[in-house]
Amino acid sequence: MVAALFVIDVQNDFTEGGALGVEGGAAVAAGITDYLRANPDRYDVVIASRDWHDADNSNGGHFATDAEPNFVDTWPVHCVAGTPGADYHAALDTSLVNVHVRKGQGVPAYSIFEGTTDDGETVPALLTRLGIDTIDVAGIATDYCVLASALDAAGSGRDVSVLTGLVAGVAPDSSAAALATMAETGIALVSSDA
Repeated sequence: MVAALFVIDVQNDFTEGGALGVEGGAAVAAGITDYLRANPDRYDVVIASRDWHDADNSNGGHFATDAEPNFVDTWPVHCVAGTPGADYHAALDTSLVNVHVRKGQGVPAYSIFEGTTDDGETVPALLTRLGIDTIDVAGIATDYCVLASALDAAGSGRDVSVLTGLVAGVAPDSSAAALATMAETGIALVSSDA
């Protein structure tokens, strides 16, 4: 088995005090760092994604510019490329990350599969090149980008697990629904202690 960990969008704007901060976001950042330090040989590669939106446009309608955001398809301005909000949360030790992926550059993007590496490689191409057949998923937000990334990973034919102690969602009900959807799709929901 060749295993990867996806670290989804552990960014300042998605943690407490950010433009779209979720409760427990900072704890997820610290928890992922602790988990990787405690399990240094568990993954062959750690791949972290970030929203990396354009500053000068609506990013394909993703940013609510003409009306109030509906928090389904349109959102407040967040994770603008090169700003502190787009930076990884300080509690996430990025020295433990092997590959960085940017997504949403001018368009709406939720799944890590919609991004590219700093070298311009797509995530499907990266996973194929590395022979990845097992993926664990952690990060923010359970009910949006974690859900989309996990579903795409499962759809790629790989074994996928979500580390339930290392995710945080926008709302309890939608997060519970997202976890149920993942489980119904065959994604394993596992403790990060396992």
